[in-house]
Amino acid sequence: MKWTRKDVVGLADLSVEEIRHILDTADRFREINEREIKKVPTLRGKTVVNLFYEPSTRTRTSFEIAAKRLSADTVNFTASSSSVGKGETLLDTVKNIEAMRPAIIVIRHPNAGTPMLLSKRLHVGVINAGDGWHEHPSQALLDLQMIREAKGAFENLTVAIIGDITHSRVARSNIIGLTKLGAKVRICGPATMVPAPAAEWGVEVTHDLEHAIRGADVIMMLRLQLERQRQTLFPGVNGNTRGFTV
Repeated sequence: MKWTRKDVVGLADLSVEEIRHILDTADRFREINEREIKKVPTLRGKTVVNLFYEPSTRTRTSFEIAAKRLSADTVNFTASSSSVGKGETLLDTVKNIEAMRPAIIVIRHPNAGTPMLLSKRLHVGVINAGDGWHEHPSQALLDLQMIREAKGAFENLTVAIIGDITHSRVARSNIIGLTKLGAKVRICGPATMVPAPAAEWGVEVTHDLEHAIRGADVIMMLRLQLERQRQTLFPGVNGNTRGFTV
């Protein structure tokens, strides 16, 4: 298929064919990582701006390395050391960056929907590197790639996602991608960390850990998203698991 999208803001917007196209393309690029010179000219002459309004090491570094291996120039922008601290709005910032003619803006932002908003206001491509509790499409695509490599296909797989489902944008993107590709998804966590609408997502919901992992082909464990919790949702992290059957 021919890729026609300007932006990648979430797996919810991608068709099954588009998701498979990304995974197939990643397979072909895997060989680049094994070369002595890990570079191809695909994005030569293009500039990629990494615009991060949340702390990040792994995600930002991954995007920077990927861009450089595709021969793009990269600019890393951290909100804490920018004009944002002087009161400049997000839209002011990205409009100024767009005026410098980059090809792509990769954005991580604490507010859900920010990448979608920018994709509609900018002419340059926008890639979502995580927005609030909403989605983290690039991480989910990596997870899908690893599952396909290990299992060969998604149909008839049972994937258990366990932990803080409510606050995990990675879990949300994985649930969307896995169900679209034909896998059965089972989510498990304390009742306070499983969102009420989860039963409408086409997944199995349980609070029993043994049931969650029984018969699962893939188990995905999530950390507690303590930095996104605004109240105490878990009785303790030292063995007290009231409300979560282990």
